[in-house]
Amino acid sequence: MSSESALEIAREKDLDLVMVAPGANPPVCKILDYGKYRFEMAKKEKEAKKKQKVIEVKEIRITPNIEEHDFSFKLKNIRKFILDGAKVKITVRFRGRELNNTKAGQVVLEKFIQNLEDISGVEKKPMLEGKNMFTILSPKKDK
Repeated sequence: MSSESALEIAREKDLDLVMVAPGANPPVCKILDYGKYRFEMAKKEKEAKKKQKVIEVKEIRITPNIEEHDFSFKLKNIRKFILDGAKVKITVRFRGRELNNTKAGQVVLEKFIQNLEDISGVEKKPMLEGKNMFTILSPKKDK
């Protein structure tokens, strides 16, 4: 029907003419109470937002010459974070002359990846960015 006749019907019923699907050909409109419609849409959005799961990213910073006890302690913390469902970003910080030997940092990251491969997958391979080398591990999906 024409938009004028639809508007006339809406005015008679003391309601609003709301365009529901403007992309359709021809555009689809409904006669309804616009305030109630907005309230219902906001309620649906709020409900959908509640069901979303926010993925947390935890960061662990280490140096390339990490000792065995420190390594095992960080490993235990990373394991706990991954089991809780968070992603973990492991960052190796190079200071001074350590930047000349980035291979040592890569070895440490590979060691972490190898020790955690039973519960996590590598989301981002180890890469150097400025004075930092990092990798991101995410929990494995059980199917």
